[in-house]
Amino acid sequence: MSLRVGIVGGGQLARMMIAPAVELGIEVRVLAEQPGMSAALAATAVGDYHDAATVLPFARDVDVLTFDHEHVPQEVLATLVAAGVSVHPGPDALRYAQDKLLMRARLEELGMPQPDWAAVDDASALQDFIDGHGGRAVVKTPRGGYDGKGVRVVRAGTEADDWFAALAEDGRGGSLLVEELVDFTRELAQQVARRPSGEIRTYPVVETVQRDGVCAEVLAPAPRGGERLTEVAAEIGVAIAEGLGVTGMLAVELFETTDERVLINELAMRPHNSGHWTQDGAVTSQFEQHLRAVLDLPLGDTSASAPWSVMVNILGGPEDGGLDDRFAAAMAAHPGAKIHTYGKAPRPGRKVGHVTAVGDDLDDVAYQARAAASVFLG
Repeated sequence: MSLRVGIVGGGQLARMMIAPAVELGIEVRVLAEQPGMSAALAATAVGDYHDAATVLPFARDVDVLTFDHEHVPQEVLATLVAAGVSVHPGPDALRYAQDKLLMRARLEELGMPQPDWAAVDDASALQDFIDGHGGRAVVKTPRGGYDGKGVRVVRAGTEADDWFAALAEDGRGGSLLVEELVDFTRELAQQVARRPSGEIRTYPVVETVQRDGVCAEVLAPAPRGGERLTEVAAEIGVAIAEGLGVTGMLAVELFETTDERVLINELAMRPHNSGHWTQDGAVTSQFEQHLRAVLDLPLGDTSASAPWSVMVNILGGPEDGGLDDRFAAAMAAHPGAKIHTYGKAPRPGRKVGHVTAVGDDLDDVAYQARAAASVFLG
């Protein structure tokens, strides 16, 4: 198969697409932001993805262009499309992953279940929303936030004054997104793959465990899920993928509320941390599936290959930087666990790898994954 996929962004998601690409006979090329990034093995270019003059020559030399992140500006995406580049997901879909206000408005048009929300332009409007929603709310910057960044729980409208000031200084103005503080029992994630010709497949809904705003663990499938939750989550994922015209992988982050509703939190249009378990726990990993989808190839089986999979992120790592020694120690102590490292230097809170364990007993699988990951933090 003589196909070439260009990936904008040299992070760990691009890195983890390299192995399945080799297996499929697909050539992967990466436009990295700087030398030495996680996907350096396939980095054929280094440059600024904000610059169309940098991205366009890279894109002209591949069959399809896709992304390690959602941050390529709409102006650059429009230039690529106008030049005849096959871009997946396309700019019309990506805008809803780039701007949370646009996302909320479009999901409302589609009739999707989501928290109550509003666009607010100043502290007074924010205070009005807070007062109408039990005295607390969640404020988000519409663009650029991830892993807990750009998100605050507030009790007073003045607690976002610095964000309002930053919007004013930017010269473009704009609003912040405020949402009701959802009373949820747990967080879930639903992944969907969709190819340009319309074929679509869903993965099992999973439970995600967040610590300090960062995904720490994923349990697949979601325990205590049941047939109803499985159907509802899949229906939401499919409706969004089709309604927004997403191509490639889509991750829908969800809240399961105390009154058993399922509400949409955020979207990602690429492989996602909630799907890392699929590398070792599904027939087709999300990374292989993304490549298949953006190239409009038949999609792979999304079934779990074992009753349970648990993925634990390695966050931070040892201060002495001795990841290699700990890698060997984790392998020796937990030979059943699969350890994936990202080629990143450790620093507090940084995702430097993950561990996945699979098996028939959830408690044992969770223990193996957590114990192997803890070796890197000791």
